[in-house]
Amino acid sequence: MTSNQISLLELIELFAEYRNSIIINIKHLQEHYQRTGIKRVKGVRNQNGELLQPWLRTENIDNAEYVGMGEFEFNRNTATINMLVKRKVKLAKVEDQTPILEVAGLLVNDLDTFNNYTIVSDGKINVKSLQVKISSKKAFESLKQKGVLDAEEFDFRAEYTIRLDNLPLVPFHRHYSNINGLFNQLAEIKVLSSIISAHLKGESDVFVPAQLDELKNHYVSNNVYINFPTTNEYTDITEALANNVLDSRVSYKIDIGSKDILNLSKLYSANKFLNKMYRVYNQETGEIFAKPSFHVAFNENLVFRQKLLSSRIKLTKVDEFMKRIFDDFLGLENNGIVRDILAKVDAENLAQLLQDKQTGKQISKEEMVAALTMANTKLEQYADKIYRDKISPLVFYIGSTGLLPNEMSTKAMTAEELAAHYPNLQFSKNEKQGTFFVVDDSIISVYTKTEYYSKKIAVSVEE
Repeated sequence: MTSNQISLLELIELFAEYRNSIIINIKHLQEHYQRTGIKRVKGVRNQNGELLQPWLRTENIDNAEYVGMGEFEFNRNTATINMLVKRKVKLAKVEDQTPILEVAGLLVNDLDTFNNYTIVSDGKINVKSLQVKISSKKAFESLKQKGVLDAEEFDFRAEYTIRLDNLPLVPFHRHYSNINGLFNQLAEIKVLSSIISAHLKGESDVFVPAQLDELKNHYVSNNVYINFPTTNEYTDITEALANNVLDSRVSYKIDIGSKDILNLSKLYSANKFLNKMYRVYNQETGEIFAKPSFHVAFNENLVFRQKLLSSRIKLTKVDEFMKRIFDDFLGLENNGIVRDILAKVDAENLAQLLQDKQTGKQISKEEMVAALTMANTKLEQYADKIYRDKISPLVFYIGSTGLLPNEMSTKAMTAEELAAHYPNLQFSKNEKQGTFFVVDDSIISVYTKTEYYSKKIAVSVEE
């Protein structure tokens, strides 16, 4: 790599900066695209394995050769970059192509659908080049200066080929952020967000229940996006592999964790932890809910209590971590952790409502749903920023180079060696074969997992 050669990572940053001035030849991209995951088809399968297709379909409003530059997203634990392309579509009946113009009081003749194109897959270039047009001379000059355009003069009519497969993936001179404390922040956000999401299942701060039913029947989400049910194109993976419909590859996963919890996947879902650690009953009738979920939490007569656990049950560090947040949220303890998390993401309104509710003040369901929805959005945005700015660039560097950045140089350890130092850690089957690095108060895990993908070269926009 020469000192002045741009890396793919830096090129994507330029694409993001000038995305409103660049359009992509989508037909060229589709014709040369290799799928990196399993193809899914629209519909659900019945008990006999037969595919039941939706009664509606989407149709592109345009059949354009060019689309706007997509948004780039980094995978959170692999060296993978996706480009999310947005297209305008309309809904129509499969049976007779009758267009659907209105659903639940909303116009749906101009909906957005999104398609992911994997630019880099597990540290390997998946899209060799992009054919683009550029409308801004400033964008043209910036790309030309970096050596990715083979043209002398700006021409907004011209189509340029930008090669990606001849660029180094990462800049080796870049400094990567200290990750101390980030895992605990992300874990707290994940636990609280899981609790809130469990409350909000089937709820909306915008639509009434009848509208939600109608949207769902028309495959439209609460956010007014197309949301068709999908399933794998095959019914038997062994048969699909034998028939060369599927192939497999080794994917390297990179996770961060603490010296007590190896990674975020060790955390339970909110409803699972509620069932494990708490009992819920109706304070008027005394009825105990056999399998409670947070969706019933809007019932004013519900009471939450900690379960009396057998002395044979030993609480793990995951249990202890989650229990502190749950106890505070449910009003069983007042340790302040929920308020602290919400204050960090500027969602104090929910913290105040929770406090008011615990002191006996009547809070309307509508007000609580609105506060929960807003808080969840802010929690997700806060976590996304941590990943975007600090975690994902590091994961991409490690996954694409096989190295830790120089500033994080430390001895590699096996699962056995790591467990000897930190006995609270729990390992999955794949993780037991991994390599681990202790960086200050954090642990970076690198392990392999088999991934499957559909063997098909071309892909249509509607897939």
